[in-house]
Parts: sequence; structure tokens; C-alpha cells
Amino acid sequence: MEEEDQKKLALPIEWHFPEGIQSHYANNVLTQIGQYEIDISFFETQLPILVGAPEENRKKLDTLEAIRAECVSKLVISPDFLPVLINALEGCLENYRQAKGKV
Repeated sequence: MEEEDQKKLALPIEWHFPEGIQSHYANNVLTQIGQYEIDISFFETQLPILVGAPEENRKKLDTLEAIRAECVSKLVISPDFLPVLINALEGCLENYRQAKGKV
């Protein structure tokens, strides 16, 4: 057991954002399970532009068959990592609420 502990090494992570990385807005999410992984796909909904009177806008909406949601990012993670991700997101949300006075 001591030999195993001696082989472990903890190194700090150097967070790197590559030049040219793009950020995307996502307002919808789709999750799917695979045999050994979980897919999390993030989408930005493309809402139609409505600039007419309410009756005109309603007519335009009635003719639509669907509203497009563009996938802007997809993560494939192991099920073992999902609780870590959930805790990180909950911690971030709590920090945001405290910063905004929304506790």
C-alpha cells in the first residue's frame, strides 16, 4: 500500500484557452446516454424575427413547421464524471446568486 501511495503524484492544472476559441450562447440542452458515456449537446434556438403587428406575427408563427435549434457544442463524458460536473455547476450557480444578491 505504501508503495502505491509513493507512486502517486499531484500536479497542478495549467488552464489554457487556445487562441481563437469561440464562445457560444446556449439556451437549450439535450442529454443522451450511450453504453459507456453521456452526451450533453448545447443548442441555440433560432427564433423567427417578428416585427409586424400581433396578427401578422401570429400568421407567420402558424405557418412554421418547427423552430431551428443549432447545436453549438457537444460534450461526451463518462458517467463517473457527471457528479463532479453537476457539483461544479451547482457551485458556480451558488456563487453567481451570492454575487447578485439572489440567495
